[in-house]
Amino acid sequence: MNLKRVFGAILTLLGVAGLIYTGVNIIDHDSRFTTLTVVAVIGIMFFFTGISLIRTTTDEVK
Repeated sequence: MNLKRVFGAILTLLGVAGLIYTGVNIIDHDSRFTTLTVVAVIGIMFFFTGISLIRTTTDEVK
């Protein structure tokens, strides 16, 4: 099991969770704009970093 791929999957899931949280709160008009902006930016960063880690990590057979 490759640790980088696992970490990438965790980052991707955290990013998706952050984006879903932002979307739900935008629809409900629940939270403040600055809070939603910060959560959305962090979610986007986590999502794309996780996808990048998964995509660029190569499997090596030892």
